[in-house]
Amino acid sequence: MTTLTITKARVNLSAWLERAKQGEDIGIVSGDQIVALRPVTVSSDDYAWREYGATPAELRRFEKRMERELAAERKRGGIKRFSGNLEKDLAD
Repeated sequence: MTTLTITKARVNLSAWLERAKQGEDIGIVSGDQIVALRPVTVSSDDYAWREYGATPAELRRFEKRMERELAAERKRGGIKRFSGNLEKDLAD
């Protein structure tokens, strides 16, 4: 494992992160501990639970509510489909 001080890691953090993403073990010394840099996989439901404490049931209710609201807004004409030409769509 490559270990760095916080100061040394800060100087070229993007390079150290890239190396960690490639599988290299990188650690940063913080006080009396070493904190490892490792990539993690995060899914939207995992993120919602970790960040906001939202349960899977709450997420399903939210998705259904948003689908209803979006359908209603499309029906009112408030949401337009993107044609691939932003300038044209903004002019309409």
